[in-house]
Amino acid sequence: MKNDHEYLTQEKFDEFTKELAMLKSTRRKEVAESLEYAKSLGDLSENAEYHEARDVQATVEDRIAKLEDLLKHASIVSGSHTGLVNVGSVVTVEKDGKKFSYNIVGSEEANVVENKISIKSPFGLAIFGKKKGDKFSFEAPSGEISYTIVDIK
Repeated sequence: MKNDHEYLTQEKFDEFTKELAMLKSTRRKEVAESLEYAKSLGDLSENAEYHEARDVQATVEDRIAKLEDLLKHASIVSGSHTGLVNVGSVVTVEKDGKKFSYNIVGSEEANVVENKISIKSPFGLAIFGKKKGDKFSFEAPSGEISYTIVDIK
């Protein structure tokens, strides 16, 4: 399993903690009941219900392991206003006279549709630690892209 730091907001940490608790109690019990029912149907080698229940069990156990590792290595961040871009910062950048705002988040919270950019993305790595007025650039598939930081909240 990966052993690196993951940055989460308190809300996302709480959401993952709640999901983990549900998986360990309710979902594990449901899967166990499905397995018991499938076993009662007879020959396991040709029992589709049994194989499906085992697949679901593996998926649930994988998710539990991922969440446990994630929560174990998580650092809770909040939007600290140090004047430098960090996880939790909302930054406004300018490129070619157009302004864009992004929330810099940990990789588990990244969502381009919501303008949440991972600190581990090329954009996130390039902007990390910069201050208002700084210019930065990074290599994208389409070539180098440059921005200027207009504001940090």
